[in-house]
Amino acid sequence: MKKIAVFPGSFDPFTIGHEAIIRRAMSLFDEIIIAVGGNALKKNYYSLNTRKEMIRKVFKNEPRIIIDHYEGLTVDYCKKKDAGYLLRGLRTAADFEFERAIGQVNKAMAPGIETVFLLTVPEHSFINSTIVRDIIRSGGDASKFVPGAINLKDYKSIEAEAFSPEN
Repeated sequence: MKKIAVFPGSFDPFTIGHEAIIRRAMSLFDEIIIAVGGNALKKNYYSLNTRKEMIRKVFKNEPRIIIDHYEGLTVDYCKKKDAGYLLRGLRTAADFEFERAIGQVNKAMAPGIETVFLLTVPEHSFINSTIVRDIIRSGGDASKFVPGAINLKDYKSIEAEAFSPEN
């Protein structure tokens, strides 16, 4: 049976930490679906299509990486995709506590789906999308925190798109 993992997240933006987790997980799974989640409670900085395009650039030469999006419960999405694994990265003890609770709820709702945690490498432990997004919003250079395939200058935020002359 094919080992399919789902790596869910908002990826707003996709960081070098996300990329590193996925590249390390490629030795564990036959296919990894990077699932960009739609969360009505979150105000995104980049549009769904922009986030998916960024990720596509990073993994354009990786046929075992699928980029998709979903709404609703992650375990329902996993069932729909026949994925037996949920992949999550852990940076800190706080991440572990949060992800452990979600993993246990997911296990109760979908006993056939295993949550697999990979620890980030120490040099990525401080990187998260919120911090990177704040650097970008403030006009700073966040390029060292996103994969080399992503040139942030190529992308407008949702806020910038809303106020552009084309709209």
